[in-house]
Amino acid sequence: MRSAGPADPGWQGGPWGRRAHAVLCPNPSPMTLEGTNTWVLREPGSSKVVVVDPGPLHEEHLQAVLAWVAGEDARVALTLLTHGHADHAESAGRWAELTGAPVRRCGTGHDDLTAGEQLRVGGLELLVVPTPGHTADSLSFLLPAEQVLLSGDTVLGRGTTVVAYPDGDLTSYLESLDRLRDLTGSGAATSIAPGHGPVVPDAAGVVEHYWRHRHQRLEQVRAAVDALRGSEGHAGGTDDDAGGADLADRVVEQVYADTPRAVWPAARLSVLAQLDYLGEIAH
Repeated sequence: MRSAGPADPGWQGGPWGRRAHAVLCPNPSPMTLEGTNTWVLREPGSSKVVVVDPGPLHEEHLQAVLAWVAGEDARVALTLLTHGHADHAESAGRWAELTGAPVRRCGTGHDDLTAGEQLRVGGLELLVVPTPGHTADSLSFLLPAEQVLLSGDTVLGRGTTVVAYPDGDLTSYLESLDRLRDLTGSGAATSIAPGHGPVVPDAAGVVEHYWRHRHQRLEQVRAAVDALRGSEGHAGGTDDDAGGADLADRVVEQVYADTPRAVWPAARLSVLAQLDYLGEIAH
């Protein structure tokens, strides 16, 4: 899940650099922007490709990805998942049947991807970058030859992502943003190929914006909680709020008053994550 934004009619997928190509799934919505980007990665001249996030169980999209790969006289040798949300990973089983290629992700069994793991397929090199926070299993992948970071939902092409509480965790997300600040600040990643929305040519600037935005939102939530308590003339925890659920609804009404209501359910998840971070949710 992620925050809404107006559709970008100019983004329809396509190449980014010499090694990455996005096939856009036709599943647009306020929560998926133009749709899910399925990234196909290939070392120039290689007959093997890596596919990142085959997307939802949408047969026409899967066939479109296969057609693009076939048009390059290549085959799918490996599939990677940035995280387990359905709009990225629902088709993983069907995709494995269609391609015969292994599917690797975080935290599902003996073939889990690990932090810092280097992947090599047909001359293509990728580095596994752990970026939990949007979800507990979120990963990004660095393509060093292009200085491109494939970010899944950790960083989007437009707008900001959601910390999908309770699986998502704000502490982890802030740590992931710090990790990406280091990566982009060093020049190791200069652009971002996101899971939704257009490519981001200024990786460092966008990651810095995300970092500042998340801290600003946290302060807004803190202030909203203080204001709500002041107006009600009491202080204390949220035991009377069904674990913070009622408090989250009231905070969303204040902090996201100018945001389209279509994304309030997603905003509520981020608010719950922030309330948890602030110690406002009883466990």
